[in-house]
Amino acid sequence: MKKAVLVALGMTALLVPFAMKTSAQQASKPATYITKAEVDAVNATPGVDRTIRVVDIGNEHYSVGIIHRGATGAPARGAAAGGGARAGGAAAAGGGGGAAAGGGGGRGAAAVPCGERASTPPPAGGPSGISHDVQTEGYLIVSGAGTMVTGGHIVNGSKSAADAEVTTTLNGPSCSGAMVGADVVTREVKVGDIIIIPAGTPHGWSNIPDHVDYLSFRPSQNALTAGYVNPAIKK
Repeated sequence: MKKAVLVALGMTALLVPFAMKTSAQQASKPATYITKAEVDAVNATPGVDRTIRVVDIGNEHYSVGIIHRGATGAPARGAAAGGGARAGGAAAAGGGGGAAAGGGGGRGAAAVPCGERASTPPPAGGPSGISHDVQTEGYLIVSGAGTMVTGGHIVNGSKSAADAEVTTTLNGPSCSGAMVGADVVTREVKVGDIIIIPAGTPHGWSNIPDHVDYLSFRPSQNALTAGYVNPAIKK
């Protein structure tokens, strides 16, 4: 009898880890596939920064986007006539959704200040960019090249409106404005380069000779709504 009990206990000890493993396997999330054709289809649509998909991966949400930025000062692709120069400038400067275009705006709402407040504005011609409150980004340059600016801190910035695209679809709550500080870094980037930008780190573009296209991989604690699929590939 004692031997039978020991055998039963031994079998239980062996089966419990197996049951736990099986349960964990059953609770796993399915993989998400994004084809090159889908990336190309989204990148062909008007605009600068376009989210492709937002996926619930269990402990956080994971977004993938494709960004196209034209030459510094050139009209943004798909920009309306008369507003192109301003849009192109914002596209070159901005990091996530465009510093000027996606920063403080939002359907006529008054801009909400963010970043360090300074009575004397930074010198004209300095770098500007955007930082995201909770969303880290990883960039993979897939076409073109340009000069990135990262680091420092935002001065006299504007917070993205709750209904602005940068908040709802691209990066979650963000702050855009002038970038200052001894830790500001300027780097030339080209096809194949990877840049990792932690949440809260300002980033932007100071010069793009022709264009730059890059994939953006964006994990965050629910900054964006899982299940989003870009209309260009939604079936």
